[in-house]
Amino acid sequence: MTYEPQADFGTPARPGEATVTLTIDGRRVTVPEGTSVMRAAAQAGGKIPSLCATDSVEAFGSCRMCLVEIEGMRGLPASCTTPVREGLVVSTQTPRLERIRRGVMELYISDHPLDCLTCSANNDCELQDTAAQVGLRDVRYGYVGDNHLALPTDGSNPYFDFDPSKCIVCSRCVRACEEVQGTFALTIEGRGFGSKVSAGQRGDDFLGSECVSCGACVQACPTATLNEKAVKEIGKPERAVVTTCAYCGVGCTFRAEMRGEQLVRMVPWKDGKANRGHSCVKGRFAWGYANHADRVTRPMIRETIGEPWREVGWDEAIAFAAGRLRAIRQRHGARALGGITSSRCTNEEAFLVQKLVRGGFGSNNVDTCARVCHSPTGYGLSKAFGTSAGTQDFDSVEEADVILVIGANPTDGHPVFASRMKKRLRQGARLIVVDPRRTDLVRSPHVAADYHLALQPGTNVAVLTAMAHVIVTEGLADEAFIRERCDGDEYREWVRFVSDPRHSPETLEAVTQVPAADVRAAARLYATGGNGAIYYGLGVTEHAQGSSTVLAIANLAMVTGNIGRRGVGVNPLRGQNNVQGSCDMGSFPHELSGYRHISDATTRALFEAEWGVALDPEPGLRIPNMLDAAVEGSFRAIYIQGEDILQSDPDTRHVSAGLAAMECVIVHDLFLNETANYAHVFLPGSTFLEKTGTFTNAERRIQMVRRVMDPLNGYEDWQVTQLLANAMGLGWDYPDSSAIMDEIARLTPSFAGVSHARLDAEGSLQWPVNDKAPEGSPIMHVDGFVRGKGKFVVTEYIPTDERTGPRFPLLLTTGRILSQYNVGAQTRRTANVVWHDEDVLEIHPSDADNRGVKTGDWVRLASRAGETTLRALVTDRVAPGVVYTTFHHPLTQANVVTTDNSDWATNCPEYKVTAVQVAPSNGPSDWQRDYAAQADRARRIATVPAQ
Repeated sequence: MTYEPQADFGTPARPGEATVTLTIDGRRVTVPEGTSVMRAAAQAGGKIPSLCATDSVEAFGSCRMCLVEIEGMRGLPASCTTPVREGLVVSTQTPRLERIRRGVMELYISDHPLDCLTCSANNDCELQDTAAQVGLRDVRYGYVGDNHLALPTDGSNPYFDFDPSKCIVCSRCVRACEEVQGTFALTIEGRGFGSKVSAGQRGDDFLGSECVSCGACVQACPTATLNEKAVKEIGKPERAVVTTCAYCGVGCTFRAEMRGEQLVRMVPWKDGKANRGHSCVKGRFAWGYANHADRVTRPMIRETIGEPWREVGWDEAIAFAAGRLRAIRQRHGARALGGITSSRCTNEEAFLVQKLVRGGFGSNNVDTCARVCHSPTGYGLSKAFGTSAGTQDFDSVEEADVILVIGANPTDGHPVFASRMKKRLRQGARLIVVDPRRTDLVRSPHVAADYHLALQPGTNVAVLTAMAHVIVTEGLADEAFIRERCDGDEYREWVRFVSDPRHSPETLEAVTQVPAADVRAAARLYATGGNGAIYYGLGVTEHAQGSSTVLAIANLAMVTGNIGRRGVGVNPLRGQNNVQGSCDMGSFPHELSGYRHISDATTRALFEAEWGVALDPEPGLRIPNMLDAAVEGSFRAIYIQGEDILQSDPDTRHVSAGLAAMECVIVHDLFLNETANYAHVFLPGSTFLEKTGTFTNAERRIQMVRRVMDPLNGYEDWQVTQLLANAMGLGWDYPDSSAIMDEIARLTPSFAGVSHARLDAEGSLQWPVNDKAPEGSPIMHVDGFVRGKGKFVVTEYIPTDERTGPRFPLLLTTGRILSQYNVGAQTRRTANVVWHDEDVLEIHPSDADNRGVKTGDWVRLASRAGETTLRALVTDRVAPGVVYTTFHHPLTQANVVTTDNSDWATNCPEYKVTAVQVAPSNGPSDWQRDYAAQADRARRIATVPAQ
């Protein structure tokens, strides 16, 4: 599409069924009640001049440019702050209005440098457009902006500049920071012509302020005051393509604005139903990795992992890989081969990888990174409700009265959704946070939790059972909902279980370390406070009892009737952009797409008829089982698309031993990641900017990913998989990714009504999309659970095998930080490193004092599995006895200390509970030095002699 700015209606929409009809400039207009006159005029095809108004924030009425005349009304009201009324007669363009607007505009221009020809916002500036709109041709006043001229441009932020000389003090940036982002980092300092935007205290710059670089202020700014550095360097975009972000599971929609083959900026798409025009620092700015010097764009092979890489053409690389795979299958059988799909790649690409493994390799040895994050969600929600996905759309939070956040840190992990949640909290919703760490939601400007249940890591089940005990024994259960919607016998058995005094908050306080009074108060609030919504993350699933915790959450929602309508539900916050989609596509060894078991003959027959091959009815190996089998010698080859299991999976030493034992490791990725240290074939991948397909976000929303530039490697990822499949003799002939989606729709009931053409027309769809739900399903389980009756499951608390003791007295838990993403392969190759250039260990002051540790000191972090070193950060955000770190940087290799303990039902690793000891250190450990040296050797690329 050519470059056209997004339509701006001046003020936010006012949804509602009641309508009002008025006349604007002789045209009759019907709009929802509460709509502003300005928005009504825009919807009728007109445009009232304005500077302080934009439809992403509430009306302010300060610029006085949008004045209108209304019959029977004295004076000239501002159209942005004047609501419509039945029968209003409005004039937006009269000689009187023209004269006043030109006079006001003269005052603005007199305080603004007239350097339009050299300004980076030239022809992309609302001030310039509005001056033309009101017909301003001369300025009678001398320039009065000397105060602003004396203020230097603030270039501290790596992505945008703040030039106070161009500021018209419209307050749009301030209001966007408050209303859209909810950070309240900006304010107006001074008065009159001396007023200006300030990022905090006097003298603060944007980098050192509370600003989280979400870009809301930049998007709201009508001038070049806040302008992206890329626009200054590259120039104004000339075309734009709407696509979907490839970071977290929120699934923000963006306009990728291009100049030639250069991406200039990513602008949040106002019609994006997941993000509603907002963004975070990663999606908005951290796309530079796509052109980073580390990017590998040519295939490479080597006979052994001790040799340097050799760059080759695609034909040679594919033939080399296929030859090795065929030879291993012939010698050791189909079950010696397997693959891993990517939660960063599209649905179509994940579907093809599992198809290649099942139909080409001949085994069900396929798995995905959801194994190490949300597999307990699939198991628990499927058991309780009948589907393994969240129940609500993101809009539902706007109707929640009580929000329970457990094991999730939305402000860092899912920041765009967190902004919407914070907005609802500022409107009066109540908040319960269950987390061993004091996250930003617990207490930050303008948001505070009513209850913070700072539990001992590993005791989620005990806390939730204690809450259920209170609800049942105090008569707070929704008996009518339970009688109608749930299995009565199972409910009565569950009631007997949770009513036992051994599950009371008082009894379990010694286990959970949470005061009983707080548990009781939180339970009462959730049960009686109105619409109750639960949001959870990896702090729930990455435990030995991860599946039990998901079931306990489902029990809590059902016993209070908080399911099946807006404002309630059970909502897993997915970590990566397509975790939901990769699971939907059949990436687990026991399931085909749509979560149907491989042993089901009827389901298997559908795939066999479509694919023309016989499928193994036996479930295959999960990732940890593949590694175990490799060490034992029975698993020999693996194809890994878009995952770095050496850095992301637990017990790094075990992962490296398994990879080293294999005869053929094929890594298909953007960079020579840590796993590629053990690879024999490297197939360069394509970024989300270079491919067409779909992602499915945490709310089951399927959205288009559209190619905006040619792949640097020559192929989209699905095409690479097709090349490998055809070299294995499969004869695939997909002309494009839409044909793959058509096959998915034929084989997957929940996707039956999905196609690229329909997504192009409608924007997005939430599965299931089929004959029963032709328009999709924003809310699940409305009239009944998918499984029939809701299933209450007894969730006995079983302490983890990972115990503290004299050698390892502390508990380590891990998580993410706002500026970095997952293993950091993408974000570490952007300017985001300015905020977080290394992993640090958070430790409580009392534990630090006992060990003689201060902030910035190197410390040794040791567990029963291994040890590493990193710098300390002394903080009371963690409780005594608990330490915390992130896993974004490979030099830390935090997973060298995590154990192979895992969830009882799904093998999801227990990242969140590791017994450790912390002691002062002199710097990186011998293991880290050896690892770094091995990685350097493994990444050598042979030089090609000159011809």
